[in-house]
Amino acid sequence: MRIMFLLPAAFALQGCVVGTVVDTAVDIVTLPVDVASKGVDLATTSQKEADRNYGRKVRKAEEEYGRDLREWQRACEKALTRGDDCDDRPSFEMPR
Repeated sequence: MRIMFLLPAAFALQGCVVGTVVDTAVDIVTLPVDVASKGVDLATTSQKEADRNYGRKVRKAEEEYGRDLREWQRACEKALTRGDDCDDRPSFEMPR
């Protein structure tokens, strides 16, 4: 009696086992491709990353220019109170 219930269950589960084996085989076959593509992703810079990095450079350059400009203004005020001429105003240079 038990065999009558186990036999259909065994046939029904064969598809699950075969499907799992096939999925594992596909994972093993595609593993080198996945590893290679991950290596390429790590070695190259995307446009989004390049834009983000350039934005950081620009913000840093703007901060430095702001510091230089405030320092120049203080020095110029001191020079004018002494009756001297101011140095040239610092200029902003965009990063490359």
